[in-house]
Amino acid sequence: MARFNLPDIDFVEVDAEELENLAVSKFENLQGVTLTDADPRRKFIQSIAFLGAMLANNIDYTGKQNLLAYASDNYLDHLGAKKNVPRLEPVAATTIFAFEYESPEDFTIAIGSRISIDDLYFYTTEEKTVSAGGGTVEIPAVCEEAGTVGNGFLPGQIKDLVDPLPWISNVYNTVKTDGGIDWEDDDSYADRIRRSNSQYSTAGPEDAYIYHAKSANSLIIDVSVSSPSEGTVIIVPLLEDGSEPDEDVLNQVYEKVSNRTVRPLTDKVIVQKPEEILYDINVTYYVSSEKSNLLPDVQAAVSQAITDYQIWQRSKLGRGIDSSELISLIQAAGGKRVTVTNPSSFIPLSKTQVAKSNLVTVTFGGILDD
Repeated sequence: MARFNLPDIDFVEVDAEELENLAVSKFENLQGVTLTDADPRRKFIQSIAFLGAMLANNIDYTGKQNLLAYASDNYLDHLGAKKNVPRLEPVAATTIFAFEYESPEDFTIAIGSRISIDDLYFYTTEEKTVSAGGGTVEIPAVCEEAGTVGNGFLPGQIKDLVDPLPWISNVYNTVKTDGGIDWEDDDSYADRIRRSNSQYSTAGPEDAYIYHAKSANSLIIDVSVSSPSEGTVIIVPLLEDGSEPDEDVLNQVYEKVSNRTVRPLTDKVIVQKPEEILYDINVTYYVSSEKSNLLPDVQAAVSQAITDYQIWQRSKLGRGIDSSELISLIQAAGGKRVTVTNPSSFIPLSKTQVAKSNLVTVTFGGILDD
């Protein structure tokens, strides 16, 4: 499917069966014979038709990989290189380790000291000189493997000291590991390439600020740019799954868009979190008697549909709270009749706001006869 709401196109349209029929018909007309399905000559034509269809599909694929709307993987990277827009690289997760010690003398915890969990290693990023005595010293650390693989370890989970250190009696992470980011995905990268022409403007257009803001962190999926007063630009980023950006992300965006080669001198740039608009969900649904034997599966599907709706609702800035989308998802999951009392009507949002669900009440009303 093409990106950016562009229509789908085909460079070559070939159906193997149609190609076979054309080839058989032409052969029969030229030779004055009729080829049965078991005729070896027809089998040969079938193999040629299959190869022709494969070649046509490859040609179609190759043509599409030259278009930003379809390109993927390394093909997309080559399109980005033409615009001097590299794919955002992965970032390793970080945390802080506490080293408990009891020492008769001063000693040093070297930079690069490793602590592991299973086969995943973290290493310290600072050298720390520790005075004689006892106590605890905290040192920041980073995962050796970039990406999200290092995220999500709770405090105290990582505690295996790989490189022995004198006087250290215990070591453990004091905060949850976080901040790991995988390679930028194709859709986000393609969108930045599409907007990249704006980066060369010195007039501060909206697309330019969006491009540079999204380039600050690959977790950013949406950006709002507005100017409430002359010379003031407010930038609001939104992260994957509608997560609220923390101070680190806000600072990354600010540093990116405040660069002297990006920001016009007359612009005062403010980067802030989106305003969260809370809403409740109260829904009752029924299931057709035709699906009564699949009731547990339908109920599970409806539950997932409601979760999907919550993610959809908070995954774009300014997306109004729309109960019709919720009804559509539940019906697609197998709900027969759906009644939504909250949200009771469409609630428009500004482009600096994002919807976030609060109380969720789901009621199964029973089985309905058609």
